[in-house]
Amino acid sequence: MLTDTKLKTLRPRAKLYRVTDERGLCIEVHPTGARYWRMRYRFGSTQKMLSLGVYPDVPLLLARERRDEARALVAKGI
Repeated sequence: MLTDTKLKTLRPRAKLYRVTDERGLCIEVHPTGARYWRMRYRFGSTQKMLSLGVYPDVPLLLARERRDEARALVAKGI
């Protein structure tokens, strides 16, 4: 599970990498140093990925809230 401290220590690497949180939420760290919140989910039989914002503009707690809202919509079939 991610913490604010862990997020602050994430450094760019030569290739994009992801660090997972829970319930489909992860943060992508790009070689440029940009960090994007993503949520993996399944809609029908297809796995998809939804963008939830850019860190640090979207902090951890807000990213989790957005993930929960998006999961509720997916559960309703929207």
